Amino acid sequence: MHANHLLLEEPIRMASILEPSKPSFFPAMTKIVGTLGPKSRSVEIISGCLKTGMSVARFDFSWGNTAFHQETLENLKVAIKSTKKLCAVMLDTVGPELQVVNKTEQPISLLADSLVTLTPDQDKEASSNLLPINFTGLSKAVKAGDTIFIGQYLFTGSETTSVWLEVTEIKGEDVVCLIKNSATLAGSLFTLHVSQIRIDLPTLTDKDKEVISTWGARNNIDFLSLSYTRHAEDVRHAREFLSKLGDLSQTQIFAKIENVEGLNHFDEILQEADGIILSRGNLGIDLPPEKVFLFQKAAVYKCNMAGKPAVVTRVVDSMTDNLRPTRAEATDVANAVLDGSDAILLGAETLRGLYPVETISIVGKICAEAEKVYNQDLYFKRTVKYVGEPMTHLESIASSAVRAAIKVKASVIICFTSSGRAARLIAKYRPTMPVLSVVIPRLKTNQLRWTFTGAFEARQSLIVRGLFPMLADPRHPAESTNATNESVLKVALDHGKASGVIKPHDRVVVCQKVGDASVVKIIELED
Repeated sequence: MHANHLLLEEPIRMASILEPSKPSFFPAMTKIVGTLGPKSRSVEIISGCLKTGMSVARFDFSWGNTAFHQETLENLKVAIKSTKKLCAVMLDTVGPELQVVNKTEQPISLLADSLVTLTPDQDKEASSNLLPINFTGLSKAVKAGDTIFIGQYLFTGSETTSVWLEVTEIKGEDVVCLIKNSATLAGSLFTLHVSQIRIDLPTLTDKDKEVISTWGARNNIDFLSLSYTRHAEDVRHAREFLSKLGDLSQTQIFAKIENVEGLNHFDEILQEADGIILSRGNLGIDLPPEKVFLFQKAAVYKCNMAGKPAVVTRVVDSMTDNLRPTRAEATDVANAVLDGSDAILLGAETLRGLYPVETISIVGKICAEAEKVYNQDLYFKRTVKYVGEPMTHLESIASSAVRAAIKVKASVIICFTSSGRAARLIAKYRPTMPVLSVVIPRLKTNQLRWTFTGAFEARQSLIVRGLFPMLADPRHPAESTNATNESVLKVALDHGKASGVIKPHDRVVVCQKVGDASVVKIIELED
């Protein structure tokens, strides 16, 4: 049984399936983004999330005010200090999201085959036959026969908590719909999604801009997750906005692909963005279910070849209420890793789920198992072929470092970098061993004060598969005489030994700059 097309090591020994998994310092090479919310904002729970493998904390502004999120972030900082685990911060914008406004927060029961009216009049109370929404242009955007989906925010698509509607008629600004299934909408916020219809609202709304320029700027966010990205222009517009906010010019923009429009412009969006989030919740509603896997495989492949992180969402929905995922979900997580995803993003599962720490732990274990059988050799050849010749100087160094590490069975690759680019390029070739990215801070001035850069670059590698950052002492620059380089290398090796990645007699591949030259060297460690 040889799988030429599957990124799987063949053949897998049945006996290895029965062997217990060995614990390791890095839970998995694939990263986990956890959404912090009501059920996961105490210092204790966040510490548990960090220990079990969360490396990026996502703050979702679709609900909750800035004071609520600030308090959560302060707790995160305390947890980072106590666990000594680095964690990056991602701000998720609301974007042009359509919402049902339920002021009373009472559950709303909807009965199949009866009618319900969607109205832009937000002063009215939500009931079984009237749902106020936050958008005045719905009656102009839809026509009879269109499908509308309403579910609790971060809906799981469960037929008892979400509802399918079919538009029957337009009455002025109101839209009358036929209810297709009986359901109870519980909670304060429901998201409304219209299949394959363009909603004429800006991608970066005024509310988003306000949150970014206050909360985002104050907290130096590492990533901006741009909801409902539909065109490359959306990313350019967001970058222009960030560039005016001091340090946020360094913030990376991850484009969230949530609908067919974003899908149609995927290639140009990928060129502009720093990474891609495949929002499978909304996409699963916009696309026929049988097409979702195709999009995932094609999109992740394109991200891999471009060397940009691909993040997959909505993997273990059932763990929102249960302690174990379904078999289908466990398989889905593993397949996302085998497809080449950099990170798995958990939404409802950690935001309002009952078992945030257990969810992160299980997802990490599944990722680690999938990584063991990932066909690195096939992937490496494919990437080299895609890049083509002549390679750029950096690309050639990165691929050579990975090839050398695999040939000598190195336990780790150590890469010295100041911008983080060299380390990301090494990670692009998906080495089987962890890459310690030693970020060397640079001193810069704006004539008024001196600042060190490097913290952003270190944290931003926390979303890239296989990259594990450490911030070096600025007194040991990356590009300098051999003597100081050896000392910063010693710090990196000691870090590796302390964390159990490097043992006596191991081989280590080092990628560094000496003067103007880039050097890849292999070190064999003594006792």
